Amino acid sequence: MFAQKQSMKRRQFLKGTVGAASLVALSGCDNLTQSSWFPGILSKAERVTETVQRAVTPQDALAKEYGVSDISAIFPANGNTDPGTEAYAEHVAQNFSDWTLEVAGLVKQPRSWSLAALKELPSRTQITRHDCVEGWSAIGKWTGVPIGDLMHQVEPLPNARYAVFHCADVDDEGIAYYESMAVADCFHPQTILAYELNDVPLDIPHGAPLRLRFERQLGYKQAKYVMKIELVESLADIGGGKGGYWEDQGYEWYAGI
Repeated sequence: MFAQKQSMKRRQFLKGTVGAASLVALSGCDNLTQSSWFPGILSKAERVTETVQRAVTPQDALAKEYGVSDISAIFPANGNTDPGTEAYAEHVAQNFSDWTLEVAGLVKQPRSWSLAALKELPSRTQITRHDCVEGWSAIGKWTGVPIGDLMHQVEPLPNARYAVFHCADVDDEGIAYYESMAVADCFHPQTILAYELNDVPLDIPHGAPLRLRFERQLGYKQAKYVMKIELVESLADIGGGKGGYWEDQGYEWYAGI
């Protein structure tokens, strides 16, 4: 009960500090990061957010799961809704038959899996709420492979601190999208690479063929079009050095709710 109350307070705080975000579409996240006040709020909060959140929430605490009757009639597909590259278009034309997920970096046994091979692994299904920094929420049913199972197969090295998720989409300036989390969070039972939403394969707008579900974090952490997981000791040399595409624009790295 205490953890639940803390989670509610955390969500209310985020909505309060970024309430203006509810006035814009996700493309408007760029408008927020270009403002003079928004990045400052996030950077100040980030210094205490992760420490406090981890202190009051057990590492294996689960995000609330819902029933089938709670699934939202519409689950918005915001952010990038198509990578728009020739390489991705070829994968779409081939129904992702050649899509592979690579797990490399600071691991003992680097590995790659085809999409078909991932779907043959034990899966997890969870009905959870997606909370967007814009102020909206939606409940969806996700099915995918637990990332912890993949980690057990590749065996992270002792100095592997972060898992970086490299994506197929790029922005208008050609900058690739990426996201990251602590390696420890990869082993959370609800951290999965989803390939189905509401019992059907992910469509392109929702991140086909693989999308990260990091359920105790805000929506911008749920990276789409995942093609590689790289384990690293430091985030300093990845992308803009802040741990994710949106984090490089000023968003918090640890966006726990």
